[in-house]
Amino acid sequence: MELNGKDKSDSPSDRVTLKKEIGLLSACAIIIGNIIGSGIFISPKGVLEHAGSVGLSLIVWVCGGGICALGSMCYAELGVTIPKSGGDYSYVTEIFGGLVGFLLLWSAVLIMYPTTLAVIALTFSNYVLQPAFQNCVPPYLATRLLSTICILFLTWVNCSSVRWATRIQDVFTVAKLLALGLIIAVGLVQICRGHYDALRPSQAFEFTRDPSVGQIALAFLQASFAFSGWNFLNYVTEEVVEPRKNLPRAIYISIPLVTLVYTLTNIAYFSSMTPEELLASNAVAVTFGEKLLGVFSWVMPISVALSTFGGINGYLFTSSRLCFSGAREGHLPYLLAMIHLKNCTPIPALLVCVSYCTPIPTLLVCVKTHNLINYVSFINFLSYGVTIAGLLYYRWKRPNLLRPIKVSVLVPISYLVFWAVLLGFSLYSEPVVCGMGIVIMLTGVPVYFVGVHWKNKPRCVYRVVECVTYVGQKLCFVVFPQEDLSEITPLTASDKHID
Repeated sequence: MELNGKDKSDSPSDRVTLKKEIGLLSACAIIIGNIIGSGIFISPKGVLEHAGSVGLSLIVWVCGGGICALGSMCYAELGVTIPKSGGDYSYVTEIFGGLVGFLLLWSAVLIMYPTTLAVIALTFSNYVLQPAFQNCVPPYLATRLLSTICILFLTWVNCSSVRWATRIQDVFTVAKLLALGLIIAVGLVQICRGHYDALRPSQAFEFTRDPSVGQIALAFLQASFAFSGWNFLNYVTEEVVEPRKNLPRAIYISIPLVTLVYTLTNIAYFSSMTPEELLASNAVAVTFGEKLLGVFSWVMPISVALSTFGGINGYLFTSSRLCFSGAREGHLPYLLAMIHLKNCTPIPALLVCVSYCTPIPTLLVCVKTHNLINYVSFINFLSYGVTIAGLLYYRWKRPNLLRPIKVSVLVPISYLVFWAVLLGFSLYSEPVVCGMGIVIMLTGVPVYFVGVHWKNKPRCVYRVVECVTYVGQKLCFVVFPQEDLSEITPLTASDKHID
């Protein structure tokens, strides 16, 4: 078998391809594990600050879950209609063409995913080190070193085995739910003892300032950061067992569960903390533990660390598949579309994802977490809206495609109406932070025309690319995967075989 992947056996057992290791349980774990990261421990403060009252903040959490449910229903239809890995990027590229798809890929690979991954890794290291530095902030070098070690370890796991990565995701998803279950249980005990003053309607809707549509929109952006990741199973569709069945099932199970857990967790927070205490806290879960768990307060930092550890693994697993899909479409170097000859893992794509995370923590030192969340959430919502608009356009463009799931047209329209209002008022309230996301996305236009659209480049450019690809193949022991086109090609109504 040659390293360039051209001389491979066609027998199923010898095919080098992405392995289908993700069953329904692991699919649910990927969605839940990616949603529940650092967001639920960071965002409650931002949601309450912008909402202005406890009652409105809880409404934002519930409605945020409802909006994610609408979006996930649309993504379920797209996922079974266009069963490719890559999520938003693959769908938009298929529907609108290369330029729009590249702009989503550009913003995701350049800023969104490495930034989010770096923030989660730093949150992990801060919470792990906090018990050792109870009376002071953990040293800067220690937090950066520990976060780097964590990312490198999980990168090695993801390079070694898809099964190991999914098992870690399964275990740590259970750990996350148990940690939040502890918060909810303690909160319910507090409520049963009569400690729910902040939740009484007379006090819950006491506003610290006059509410405005712009501030409520920013509250939704803060909540959406905690819900981000609901679409990540769509990034690994080709590794899901029976994707046309298990992808929508996993979505319909996971989103309502996370919404319920998030709402109950926030109710638990308010059962033990006043709004002023929550706004003053930089680590809501830790403050909650210190007030109610006494000598067992160390459980909270460890629980958050477990949650973020699983979140890092999930982000590595899914973001590497985005790079893989982008390279397969010719929007990134072809080396990133190759997988390990034996392990069948996208090692080059994983290494690129890690290399982008290295400088990010240093660049974020001067950026407030609050502004960072608004920035990342704005780009996320922009991508979601373009993708769901594509669903409506694709129905008109390809009406004869077989759609195992076809949601009511009111679902994408309702989402897009909310999407337009949210982004419009967010941009009005935070023009610099949100506008920066649009500017960074548009910088991808000249990159696309020079790097992708321009086909007749000088020969020296192609020689350099070929040399780098050859060396990369040798170092990583990777080849192009053999694809089963029947599994990634949209089906028409005339097709007899349905996967």
